[in-house]
Amino acid sequence: MSFPLERPRRLRRSDRLRSLVRETRVTPDRLIYPLFVVSGSGVKREIPSLSGCFQLSADEAAREARQVESLGVAGVILFGLPEGKDAAGSQGYADDGVVQQAIRAIRAECRDLLVVTDVCLCEYTSHGHCGVVDGDEVKNDATLPLLARMALSHAQAGAHVIAPSDMMDGRVGAIRQALDGGGYAETPILSYAAKYASAFYGPFREAADSAPQFGDRRGYQMDPANVREALREVRLDVEEGADMVMVKPALPYLDVIHAVREAVDRPVAAYNVSGEYAMVKAAAQRGWIDEKRIVLETLTSIGRAGADVILTYHAKDFARWVG
Repeated sequence: MSFPLERPRRLRRSDRLRSLVRETRVTPDRLIYPLFVVSGSGVKREIPSLSGCFQLSADEAAREARQVESLGVAGVILFGLPEGKDAAGSQGYADDGVVQQAIRAIRAECRDLLVVTDVCLCEYTSHGHCGVVDGDEVKNDATLPLLARMALSHAQAGAHVIAPSDMMDGRVGAIRQALDGGGYAETPILSYAAKYASAFYGPFREAADSAPQFGDRRGYQMDPANVREALREVRLDVEEGADMVMVKPALPYLDVIHAVREAVDRPVAAYNVSGEYAMVKAAAQRGWIDEKRIVLETLTSIGRAGADVILTYHAKDFARWVG
């Protein structure tokens, strides 16, 4: 018998064969596209560090959402930039807040698109932290009622999915209780269960105007060195009522995504964050990489690691390329 006995290359000889036996498939209906919403009307400001992404008023967000829906992307996740900020982040749970207005505008324009909302105080507080501050300390338990109030206001405005990203202990349980008590027992929670204190968030903080005014977020976001702690966080969120769990960022934490996928029976999401996106865009604009191939490979790797859902700024481009 001739050598070699096994010839794996037989199944790589054509596009049709490679597609037939492909193990991991990422499709637009597994993607969520981030949108940054501001007050006013007719506002569309490009974000310098996030090429191709914009700060949008509610009417412009609805137009963008229609395009996202037409491309077959599953949904959008909304982040708000209020006109005014205070220590309690009160615009985050105001009935006429920027996110609440955008939810209503998008729901009026889009039939099937999922509207997911980020629940966190950092975009709305004058100090830029994700919770109530006392001196230089972020107070966990005092923050929970405000997060619950924000989540309920989003559900009342029409959000399909609530996504808390603050990393306060017990916030999933507090939000679940508020939703259930407010008549929204059917509204699912996508928890940022393992959110790391990452340097990859830089462009987002410009886009959302959410940088802390003092200190940093390492006292509540996770240490990048830890995996076992991530699994503990995920299990706690599931026990408190999370319907889906998320790992953020994605690419530097593919091992964490895989570990979470193996540990729980809930859908797993991963956030392909702003810094990951910005590096690809910057290199592509200089002609150093093939952007399409890099993006397809990137999102495939996140799916291969175990992510069922991917939040990514590449969603529209990806949908055009694979559509």
